[in-house]
Amino acid sequence: MTDGDRGHEAGPRRALLLENIHPDAVAVLRGAGFEVETERGALSEDQLVERLADVSVLGIRSRTQVTRRVLEAAPRLAVLGAFCIGTNQIDLPAATERGVAVFNAPFSNTRSVVELAICEIIALTRQLTDKNAKMHAGVWDKSATGAHEVRGRRLGIVGYGNIGSQLSVVAEAMGMQVLFYDTAEKLAIGNARPCGSLHELLESVDIVTLHVDGRPANRQLFGEEEFARMRPGSIFLNLSRGFVVDHEALRRHLVSGHLAGAAIDVFPKEPAGPGEPFESELRGLPNVILTPHIGGSTEEAQQDIGGFVAGKLVRYLTEGTTTLSVNLPGLSLPAPDSGCRLLYVHRNVPGVLGQVNSLIGSFGVNIDGEVLGTKGEIGYLIADISCGWPDELLEQLAHLDCTVAVRVVTLGSGPADS
Repeated sequence: MTDGDRGHEAGPRRALLLENIHPDAVAVLRGAGFEVETERGALSEDQLVERLADVSVLGIRSRTQVTRRVLEAAPRLAVLGAFCIGTNQIDLPAATERGVAVFNAPFSNTRSVVELAICEIIALTRQLTDKNAKMHAGVWDKSATGAHEVRGRRLGIVGYGNIGSQLSVVAEAMGMQVLFYDTAEKLAIGNARPCGSLHELLESVDIVTLHVDGRPANRQLFGEEEFARMRPGSIFLNLSRGFVVDHEALRRHLVSGHLAGAAIDVFPKEPAGPGEPFESELRGLPNVILTPHIGGSTEEAQQDIGGFVAGKLVRYLTEGTTTLSVNLPGLSLPAPDSGCRLLYVHRNVPGVLGQVNSLIGSFGVNIDGEVLGTKGEIGYLIADISCGWPDELLEQLAHLDCTVAVRVVTLGSGPADS
């Protein structure tokens, strides 16, 4: 940001929520005094550039791409909420450079994804898709051939984070043997066993399920070599990110019979909204379950996500709390019933705290409490100060070389700030 842009402007707070975010989020924001506008679908980059000039809060799900160009066209944007798990659709470095805090929902839809994975594992292991299709075609195929219990099956989980670890617990409770692989060292839950490599896992299990994040390193994680290493008759699931799997390679191994079945919930290219045409190499295969990115799409999960993320956005704008922020240091300072609070995003360079405190003191403003944290190249300071501070103080803070963004909020007064 340029020197003249470093403070988010004052005025009515406007929020724009896209992609049919749950009404609970609207209620939370309106209850905090925001003007809220909603859209059922995603917006293109050009549409976002047109709409964000006076927006302070932007809420999205997975289809909206928030690029550097979009952020540069939003001078008043202070906080961005991803009402989903992933944030790879957001240019996080650009958001951080502009002092825009980003929040997501890393836990709220975990159970929904786990239940869908379990449902699909059972359906494929019992050949329910094939039996269902034959019954609708008038064919009575009462046979146990190829149908198995999940009890005793070996489940391989790739990515042992929030979803993978909870799936591990549920699968083990159903009698499955759980193995997992993660690039980070993770504590095994229950009797789950970590594998030293992805290849070790693939060669050891009957079912492989992906639960990795959207980092660029995971692009094309699973292709011809990985499918070839899976055991004959294995089942494959992907409920993570569409771009991590080579779907042409998956189709070849399904058609050849090397894999017994697959369930796919995410795709490299997905329609922008309901009703739009869907194309995939996997359409028409009888042993494949295709779902339209609904892993976390239960009413319970969407309600939890709506309230959780909206609450984080409100607390950031009214109190400066950044607990569980994706890109800013996670800080929280108990808020007094009244007073003013300085919120200062800055570059992580030596001497910032002393410089800021000295400047505040030079105006005769008292500091009642403060907390500072850093995360990589960015730092964040929350300081409770006496009200009646002069405008010149904020102006001088905004023009320090290390400043990214600075705000002062009046505690107990809602979302309005200076």
